[in-house]
Amino acid sequence: MSSILTVSQLNKYVAFKLKSDVKLKGICVKGEISNFGVNYKSGHAYFTVKDQQSCVKAVMFANCMGRLKFEPEDGMSVVVTGNVELYEAGGTYQIIATDITPLGSGLLHMQIELVKEKLIKQGVFDEEAKKPIPLFPRKIAVVSSLTGAALQDILNILQRRFPICTVGLFHTQVQGEKAADNICESLKLADTGEFDTIILARGGGTLEDLMPFNAEKVAVAVHDCQTPIITAVGHETDTTLVDYAADLRAPTPSAAAELATPDRAELFGAVDSLKNSMTNAVSAMIERKSNQVDKCLSDLKLYSPSSKLEKDTQLVNELEKRLLIGVNSALSKKEFALEKSAGTLNALSPFNVLTRGYSIVQKDGAVVSKAAEINDGDRITVRFRNDELSATVTDLTRKEDINEL
Repeated sequence: MSSILTVSQLNKYVAFKLKSDVKLKGICVKGEISNFGVNYKSGHAYFTVKDQQSCVKAVMFANCMGRLKFEPEDGMSVVVTGNVELYEAGGTYQIIATDITPLGSGLLHMQIELVKEKLIKQGVFDEEAKKPIPLFPRKIAVVSSLTGAALQDILNILQRRFPICTVGLFHTQVQGEKAADNICESLKLADTGEFDTIILARGGGTLEDLMPFNAEKVAVAVHDCQTPIITAVGHETDTTLVDYAADLRAPTPSAAAELATPDRAELFGAVDSLKNSMTNAVSAMIERKSNQVDKCLSDLKLYSPSSKLEKDTQLVNELEKRLLIGVNSALSKKEFALEKSAGTLNALSPFNVLTRGYSIVQKDGAVVSKAAEINDGDRITVRFRNDELSATVTDLTRKEDINEL
C-alpha cells in the first residue's frame, strides 16, 4: 500500500516533476488570449491561453511585460513562450510566460508599432513640419485607384463644392506587394505638378489590405512632399502611418474632398455677409463723416469772423442804443436843471422888473446902483422893457442935495 500524502506534499511533488521536465522549459504554446489583465500594484499580467477545446492559465511578471513591443488584448492570436509550473496554493498548473509573439493581425500590429517608433524618432510625424491646407485651391491632385469607389466620391464632392478647381488624377495600386512603391512614385509625380493640394485616398479594407499605407517608405514619401497632403485611407476607425505623416487626416475620402475645398454655397453666403457688412460699414462711416461735417460747419459758423463781426455789430448797436438812451436821459436831466435854473435866474433877473415899469441905468456896461457912481458929463444907458436910450448927464442932483432942499 502506497503512503498517504497531504495535498501540500502532492502539489510539491507535482511541482518538482514539472520543473525538472526539460520538455516543459522554454515551451511555445499557440492560442488565443482571454481574460487578460495587469495588476496595477505589481505590474504582473494574468491571462488565459485557449484554443477551441482547452485552455491554460498563464502569468507574465512585470520585468518581462516591460520588454513587450505591443499591448496584448483579448482575442489576439499569439505564441506564448515560457516554462510550465504548478501554482501550489491553487493546485493548478500555468505557464510562466517570458515572451508573447502575436500571430496574424497581432503580428502586423507589432510590425506597425516598430515602424511607427522608428518614424517618430526620425521626426516624420512632427506637428511643426505639417503644412497648412490652402483655402482656395486652383488645382488638386488625387492619388488613388481609378477603379475604386473612393475616387468617384471625391470627384462628386469636388464638383459640387468647388467646380472651378482643376483636378488631376494619378492612378496607383492601393494594395498588393507593389502598392507601396507605386504609391511613392505617384506621390512624387503629383508633387512636381504644381498642385495646391494632394489627396491620397483608398476605400476600406482589412488590415492586410491597408498595409501599403503603413509602409515606412510611403510614410516618408508623404512627409517629404512639398505640396500639402490630405490622407483618407480606409474607414473612419482606420488609422495608418501615412495619416500621422500627412498634413491633415480625413476620416473618409468624401471628408477629404470637403476638407480640401471650400463650399460654394458657404462662399456665396460669406460674400453676401461681407457685402452687407461692407455696406453697413460704409453707411456708418458716411454717417460719422456727415456728423463731423455738420459739426465743423457749426463750429465754423460759431467761430467764423463774419459770425464774430455780426455779434460785435449787435453789441455795438446795443451799446449805441444804450448810449442814446443814456445821453437822452442825461440831456433830459440837464434840460430840466437848465429850465429850473433859468426859472430861478429869470425870477432873480433884474430885467424881469422892467415889465413892471422900471428901468435900469448902466454906465460903461455896468449897472449903476447909486447916483454917486455918476458924474456930470458921463454917458449912460437907460434900459426899458422893450428898448433903451443913451444920454449924457448934464444935471446931476444927488440925494444929499435933495435933502438940503
